Amino acid sequence: MAKASIIAALAAVALTAAPALADIYPISGSWGVSASTEKGPIDCARLRVISFSGNQRTDSNSGVPAYRNKSVQRGGASEYRVVDVFTTGQISNAQARYTLKLIDADRVEMDQQPGGRVTLRKCK
Repeated sequence: MAKASIIAALAAVALTAAPALADIYPISGSWGVSASTEKGPIDCARLRVISFSGNQRTDSNSGVPAYRNKSVQRGGASEYRVVDVFTTGQISNAQARYTLKLIDADRVEMDQQPGGRVTLRKCK
C-alpha cells in the first residue's frame, strides 16, 4: 500500500513539473516579416519567416530553434495574447509573451515584449 502511495505522489510531482502545452495557435503556416501592402500572399524567399504549426512555432531569425505554445487567450474579436515556452542550450523552460492581432487573411501584427511590433504577411 505504501509503495502505491509513493508511486502516486511521484507521478503527481512529475505532472506538475511538466509544462501544460495544450493550446494551438490561432494562425498556421509560414509568415514573412514585411511591411508590404500588396494583396494576397507574398514571396518570402529573402525574408525573416515565422512558421506556426499546431502548438509549435519556429523563427528563421532567432537563437531559439523552436517554441511550444503554452497558452492562447482571446483579447478581442481579432487579438490573442500568447505565451510560448522554449529551451536552448543555455536556457531552460523560458517564456515568450506576445500579442497576435489578425488584420486580414494575409496580414498579422505580432507585438513581442520585448522586441517590438512586426507585421507578418502570409507566404506563398
